[in-house]
Amino acid sequence: MGFDIRIPIGSMFAIFGVILTGYGLISDSGLYQRSLGLNVNLIWGLTLLVFGALMLGLARLKRRKQDTPRADDSRAAAGPPSQRTALS
Repeated sequence: MGFDIRIPIGSMFAIFGVILTGYGLISDSGLYQRSLGLNVNLIWGLTLLVFGALMLGLARLKRRKQDTPRADDSRAAAGPPSQRTALS
């Protein structure tokens, strides 16, 4: 099947996103006076969380596509025509 790099990347970004979002939710609002009152930790935490979820979703979609059998797979599993018997 192979190694899909989107799984560890998505996991890492999702974990960092959860941590940063949590910190942005519980931190003091006075901390954000230098950033024009914008809760930068919350904004970037949510951004990282969305990106991580997107990577994990794409990896899951690829895995689901590979797991679904196609109609022509049964003929390919039988081998090349020279190896098949006359009955198949």
